[in-house]
Amino acid sequence: MSKITCISPIDGSEFVCRSTLSDAKIADVLAAAAAAQQTWARKPLDERIAMVESAISRLESMNAEIVPELARQMGRPVRYGGEMGGVRERTAWMAEIAEKALAPEVVEDSESFHRYLAREPVGLVFVIAPWNYPFLTAINTIVPALIAGNAVILKHASQTPLAGERLAEAFSDLPDGLFANVYLSHGQTADLIRARSFDFINFTGSVRGGAEIERAAAGTFVGIGLELGGKDPGYVRADADLDAAVETLMDGAMFNSGQCCCGIERIYVHESLYEAFVDRAVKLVSGYVLGDPLDERTTLGPMASRRFADTVRSHIADAIAAGAKARVDPALFPRDTGEDAYLAPQVLTNVDHSMAVMREESFGPVVGIMPVRDDAEAIALMNDCRYGLTASIWTRDAEAAAQIGRQIETGTVFMNRCDYLDPALCWTGCKETGRGASLSSLGYLSVTRPKSYHLKKA
Repeated sequence: MSKITCISPIDGSEFVCRSTLSDAKIADVLAAAAAAQQTWARKPLDERIAMVESAISRLESMNAEIVPELARQMGRPVRYGGEMGGVRERTAWMAEIAEKALAPEVVEDSESFHRYLAREPVGLVFVIAPWNYPFLTAINTIVPALIAGNAVILKHASQTPLAGERLAEAFSDLPDGLFANVYLSHGQTADLIRARSFDFINFTGSVRGGAEIERAAAGTFVGIGLELGGKDPGYVRADADLDAAVETLMDGAMFNSGQCCCGIERIYVHESLYEAFVDRAVKLVSGYVLGDPLDERTTLGPMASRRFADTVRSHIADAIAAGAKARVDPALFPRDTGEDAYLAPQVLTNVDHSMAVMREESFGPVVGIMPVRDDAEAIALMNDCRYGLTASIWTRDAEAAAQIGRQIETGTVFMNRCDYLDPALCWTGCKETGRGASLSSLGYLSVTRPKSYHLKKA
């Protein structure tokens, strides 16, 4: 057995340490899940929904303890109150649409034939969850998987092990073995995937991690859902509400210290608004408070680890060396010493796509801003990226936003908002952001399989 250790970004101390499971224990967990799933799938849908919603209510009741735990594990300030609003919203929607989404599609019901297409649970769903939104991202798959009649095995990120334990506690009233939180090494995880231990795998994380999972699953014919990297753009047209665009896009770039899957990492502003946008953005960001996330006054906590902070520092330094201009005075953020996970936010101008900060995922509190002449230039720049998760368009013209959206290589198009996940719409991406779909009615397709019935009556 090896150790899973969480180093708190607050002070660099060891906060949580857990041992990985033995091979024998893993085998027991898998056997228990398979047995529980058979019974669970036979329960009426309304009973499954009620039990899942009850579990989410238990999770919500833990929020007072969860919020400071998250601050200690990954650095998000306690003032923001955690993730339970989104957890409840997504659970409620998936519960509301379950009956319709999972109902058989009847092709014929006559005196001669009853023909229909049913949805069957796949069996055992393996969720590999990330640390940046450890409850929201996990719930995206856990809730529809359980409602559809599956068992779930959760492997949470080493940075947020207590999130996995809280979820296990919340779902503890479900049948024994149906939901399990496990501690596994990367090697154990790959071996289990290669052995076809699961019937569907959902992973949220890095492109490299997604590629490793695909290699492990090669030849197993198991379905995989992958939400990987992102470099999401915002585009501010000449007719945009400037104040709203600045406030929302900068929050989208800096919230959670920039550690958001669909956070804004690059902004293109029509040249007529460019200087005003930059001035207001710099003023807004300069007023942030970088500090201890357990302090209610803190608006920007440390990044989850010094390694992540150093990646962003490198992107900023390389851009400045290539001619970019840092618009936020680092002296305003004395907590950033360059020696730990505390990182001052930064707004860069005079940037271009030769710089890593405009091409590669930074996943931190930095954003580059470029002026553009027109829609065509903005579209070309937004598409000049190997990722495609979301894109945010700021305009008063909905038809123009839709027309621009049709030309952008992305999973979601926003108009006058960003950094949000609508559970009624499919959460998906393209290019190196990954593949698959979660939430909406399509989210049930990943955790079920089609089964055709052709019944001849006479």
